[in-house]
Amino acid sequence: MFKKILIAEDFQDTNKGIVEALENRLQIEFIQEELYCDKAYNRFKLAYENGEPYELLITDLTFKESHVTRRLTSGKELINIVKNIDQNIKVIVNSMIDNTVEINSLFTEQKINGYVCKGRNSLNELINAIQEVYHNRTFVSPQLNLNSASSVFEMDKYDLMILKDLSEGYTKKEISEKLKRQNISPNSESTIDKKVSKLFDEFGAKNTHHLIAKLIKQGKI
Repeated sequence: MFKKILIAEDFQDTNKGIVEALENRLQIEFIQEELYCDKAYNRFKLAYENGEPYELLITDLTFKESHVTRRLTSGKELINIVKNIDQNIKVIVNSMIDNTVEINSLFTEQKINGYVCKGRNSLNELINAIQEVYHNRTFVSPQLNLNSASSVFEMDKYDLMILKDLSEGYTKKEISEKLKRQNISPNSESTIDKKVSKLFDEFGAKNTHHLIAKLIKQGKI
């Protein structure tokens, strides 16, 4: 079983419940909890540099704003920066979000290992997720059907943001720079290009203007 786990969750009561369950039911030797992504990242980086890396990161996706100045504002940003340093760390997302398209992208783009949708049974599901991920298997809360997400294409907020900028005349390079200034990830020009190409394929568009015209006609934007 994992010996060293890092938890990023902005509700302290939720943190305490997770820690107690992991200590009592899985006998985890070392668990560190943080309320902010920045602090979780600092913990992770220090442990990694000291040759004592965390084996598993459990993180929420959304973190409420507070008086504390933050560089990392979401679980997705935390996952990205952690994965850039240590590709071996396992990641389980523990969140209320149930959008299957968004969850699918976490597995394909952020390379997470498990997803637990918060609810009545989420603590038991988290325990199961940890056990599955430890044995190199993926876990998804049973009430979520990720296969349905691939049959019906849905645009997420990220897609719509890129389309809005394209419709206003921004180039992909300019959009990339804009996302970086706003600390939105992913923000590379190549990722934006792949997103746009996927939209072209999904909607049978020949170019950006054709794509936007089709989406307006279909009431997508």
